[in-house]
Amino acid sequence: MKTPFLYSCLLGTFMATAQPSVTVFENYIDKNGARILSDFTSLLSIPNVAADLPNINKNAAYIQDELEKRGVQTKQLRMIGTPPIIFGYLPTKGATRTLAFYVHYDGQPVNKDNWVHEPWEPVLYNKAMTLGGKPIAMPKAGEPIDPEWRLYARSAGDDKAPILSILTALDAIRENKLTLTSNIVFFFEGQEEAGSVQLRNYLEDNHELIDQIDLWMFCDGPVHQTRQPQLVFGVRGSTGMEVTVFGPSRPLHSGHYGNWAPVPGQMLASLVASMKDENGNVLIEGYYDDVEPLTVRELEALANVPEVDTQLREELGLADTEGNEPLYKRLLYPSLTIRGLSSGNVGDLTRNVIPSTATVSLGMRMVKGCDPEQMQEKVEKHIEKQGFHIVREIPDHDTRMKYPKIALVERENGYPAARTSMDDPFALQVVKRTRDVAGDQLVLLPTLGGSLPLYLFTDVLKKPAIIVPIANHDNNQHAENENLRIANLWYGIKLMGALMTMEK
Repeated sequence: MKTPFLYSCLLGTFMATAQPSVTVFENYIDKNGARILSDFTSLLSIPNVAADLPNINKNAAYIQDELEKRGVQTKQLRMIGTPPIIFGYLPTKGATRTLAFYVHYDGQPVNKDNWVHEPWEPVLYNKAMTLGGKPIAMPKAGEPIDPEWRLYARSAGDDKAPILSILTALDAIRENKLTLTSNIVFFFEGQEEAGSVQLRNYLEDNHELIDQIDLWMFCDGPVHQTRQPQLVFGVRGSTGMEVTVFGPSRPLHSGHYGNWAPVPGQMLASLVASMKDENGNVLIEGYYDDVEPLTVRELEALANVPEVDTQLREELGLADTEGNEPLYKRLLYPSLTIRGLSSGNVGDLTRNVIPSTATVSLGMRMVKGCDPEQMQEKVEKHIEKQGFHIVREIPDHDTRMKYPKIALVERENGYPAARTSMDDPFALQVVKRTRDVAGDQLVLLPTLGGSLPLYLFTDVLKKPAIIVPIANHDNNQHAENENLRIANLWYGIKLMGALMTMEK
């Protein structure tokens, strides 16, 4: 682990003052806004798909170098053929608490044809594209910056903004000779968007580096849809499966064999339709049985979450939604989603044939109490109740002749939901300090609709973990034209600085 000379200088100055006002970070942003945006474009300009190891390693080297410039002791945690984890440590004299900031620096793969600009060539807009925004030049030093501007690039919202926020907050702390009040760990992962396949191994192999951590803060995800800041205490788990049903052993002319040969697409449509009612409620037996109820404090927090359903229906062009409950109550149930359907062709490639197969990809989001394998079992039992014989490989001729309805089920690996108690003392400290930045607008959510491998920290490491998001909710994460609203970047800098300097 490297220990730059600068660190010894920083340690002496960090202990000079008490918990600062957020105004300190606001003033720093006002003076250095143009440089901050320039630094962000430099980080965003490095392609960062996890499978692209040469460029992933460039990201890792860049981030490590930037941390070291700011006095952070760093180390690359490596496994062969895997994106490295950048581990950083900033000890504080006399500190009795260790906080960890988790961020991932990899991004989703891209289809450049769907982007207005090159994904890794950041472009600044005067407002969101969807609102008629136009490209503008990057500001020069001293020029005013509109917080409604948007910076478009892959990973602008998911998840490089927290990295830049942390680096800038450290700059502001150093310039103003502020006090760090905790030992700080930085844990930057490079394969979150690829499933964090090796994350558990990294944690187990480097336990001596992380055993001291009292609270993990996951800097990922969006703020509330109302634009109000939020803290999230849990995530849903995730798993899935692909189901393929079979018709004739070769495609058949639909004129010669229609009304006689089974049509896989229709078989699959009937099977999938049997899984949910017209209101979107899952009909699979026992699907909701293992849901762990919320605590009184969690129910109180949920009751104070602003209503967003009307806004979102208008924004998304939806006349109606599933269920008879608002969004945040629906997220408390396990979901079953069709991620994709495939059988034959449409459009210009349409042919008058009965295809041999039809496939559906099912995604399952689980809440606290649900086990991934047990949920998959429940789905398979439902498939069997619809008359299908389940196989694990493409059926041979004898199997086809024996069973009229066959389903090939291919399970995915998954992980369970996780939730940290809202009464955890370290989490309460974060809530209190975040209110210094967010004020009374702070939203507290028991769980997020999306998924992260948070269980590795809450259930395996047995440490509290909360999500500290900064991105705008309409940032197009995982999609084309991903972006970050500049006001959210400013919020992130203030928040990271506040958390690193919060009193107990």
